[in-house]
Amino acid sequence: MKVLIAEDDKVSSKILERNIRNWGYKVIISNNGQQAWQAFQKGEIPLAILDWMMPKIDGLELCQRVRQLKKDHYTYIILLTSKDRKEDILEGFRAGADDYIVKPFDTLELRARLQTGKRIVDLQNQLIQTNLKLEELAREDSLTKLWNRAAIIQLLEEELHRSQREKKPVGTILVDIDYFKNINDTYGHLVGDTVLIEVTARLKKKIRCYDRIGRYGGDELLIVLPNCRLDEVEEIAERLRFAVCQKKIQTDMGLLEVTLSLGAFSSEKQPTISAENLIKASDNALYQAKRMGRNCVVINKYFQTLTQREA
Repeated sequence: MKVLIAEDDKVSSKILERNIRNWGYKVIISNNGQQAWQAFQKGEIPLAILDWMMPKIDGLELCQRVRQLKKDHYTYIILLTSKDRKEDILEGFRAGADDYIVKPFDTLELRARLQTGKRIVDLQNQLIQTNLKLEELAREDSLTKLWNRAAIIQLLEEELHRSQREKKPVGTILVDIDYFKNINDTYGHLVGDTVLIEVTARLKKKIRCYDRIGRYGGDELLIVLPNCRLDEVEEIAERLRFAVCQKKIQTDMGLLEVTLSLGAFSSEKQPTISAENLIKASDNALYQAKRMGRNCVVINKYFQTLTQREA
């Protein structure tokens, strides 16, 4: 773990550096408050020992500045000072310090205070990772491990905002597993789950690394395709359809033949389209694919009709 030492006294700085390195920490040295402030702005500093009295920026002001930085990771600050009055110590805590040590310092005491700081930083990092995992789980479909409905719609909205800035089209494909209800009714929901999981696995292998796929509802999947024209969307949709229908799916009830119906659209000729209407356009195409007998791809090319609806 990194420790920043901000100390303008060269002798004290050397003593601190030698001891802290011997305790297994990585050390960053700053000779004044300005250098320390630049180090804080450049990267993550988990632990910091700041001298109270320094040229350019003193320890108190540095504490205040660090606490105003909007960063995900916390910095545990130990204030190094020759002031030991209660009023001074309280002032240091109000400025943002977590702990203090009085000069001349005892090396064993300093080591113990660093260990306390490291323990707190480690716990905080664990909390961050746990929260990220919980956030991810809240956006994940429990069965397929794809993005859930809310998450995939949010991703589509974000992609549309980016596409409008960069003037690049976004494609969407709505995928429906043909006669999925019959599979559930005939073979049971566990077999239906197996089919859905295998279908999503095959689709994920055939999309680009920066495409997004989510479970839109039931057996419907929504695929978001950044920078995709209508002809490219059609090519991808056909590739996805073939990836599923070319080989039967192994289930507990034997091999099942599974096909897909796909409806697609692109914002190529309507760059200001909303996420809702982009999905509606794909849904209309999906409806046509089902009317045409299923196991096919339909591309919605009637963006002018859609424009009239939006108006």
